[in-house]
Amino acid sequence: MLYTTISIIAGYILDLLFGDPYFIPHPVVAAGRFITFCTDRLLNENDTPARKRRNGFIMVIAVLFLSAFIPYCILYTAYSLSIFAGIFIESIMCWQILAAKSLRTESTKVQAALENNDIKSARTYVSMIVGRDTQKLGAEGITKAAVETVAENSSDGVIAPLFYMLFGGAVCGFLYKGVNTMDSMAGYKNDKYIDFGRAAAKLDDIANFIPARISAFLMVISAFILGFDAKNAWKIFIRDRYKSTSPNSGQTEAACAGALGIELLGDAYYFGKLVKKPSVGNAMRSIEPYDIHNANNLMYCMTFIMVMLVVIIRLCFYIIAL
Repeated sequence: MLYTTISIIAGYILDLLFGDPYFIPHPVVAAGRFITFCTDRLLNENDTPARKRRNGFIMVIAVLFLSAFIPYCILYTAYSLSIFAGIFIESIMCWQILAAKSLRTESTKVQAALENNDIKSARTYVSMIVGRDTQKLGAEGITKAAVETVAENSSDGVIAPLFYMLFGGAVCGFLYKGVNTMDSMAGYKNDKYIDFGRAAAKLDDIANFIPARISAFLMVISAFILGFDAKNAWKIFIRDRYKSTSPNSGQTEAACAGALGIELLGDAYYFGKLVKKPSVGNAMRSIEPYDIHNANNLMYCMTFIMVMLVVIIRLCFYIIAL
């Protein structure tokens, strides 16, 4: 338990310093390729809805098994060789699981392009971090999309992985990433994936239920620490958290909108179709590119608090177990 706690701290520091380790093969990329492999072989659009749901469930089981089994085997071997080898490998894994620095880096590209009035580049950059259609978005729409993805991924990309690493280190962290990756690739409610991706989408909703709410609370606390409107963040969180089509993403989006005094969400295009969405927050002022920076600051503060909580809880259990 102590070694895993050290690895979580090391992984957090490495992510702060370097972001995604592009020079190391990323397990999430491998998971994505395996999900594509499963989709190509298990999804037949001529199948009945029941058969699609069954095959989607088979994919979920396969991805969950490999997401946990492979990291477990690697860590078991590493720790069997030496404690230092185990800590080193698990630290690298924890680093790969967290995405705070990369989220900030990619969203800041959008902010920089907007501040330079380069709408074309801003659309390109934001298209890399959101799932909606971005070709027709103006500056305000691009900014909203970037702020929303930082708010949502504060939970999905940072707090939720830390929550699961609390219980099982890198193995549970990768298990969660497998669930999240499946949902991002197959959890769509369009004609192709509505049945095949149902198990993945439902599992992602379950896996994120507690972390999303923890994330929202941490965002309100972070708003207070950083001098944003914490009172309004709590008010909008309570009022608007279930307005999103997702039971989880709306938690942090509402808290973020309240903290910054802006309006988020609203109608958006996905795969060429308009999806009607209610707005969250009150437009106390117009959204501006610098709000991307503000959202990232909230995310970083949330991450620090969560890491401290994880470390303290794990150390308490370690001391009790002695």
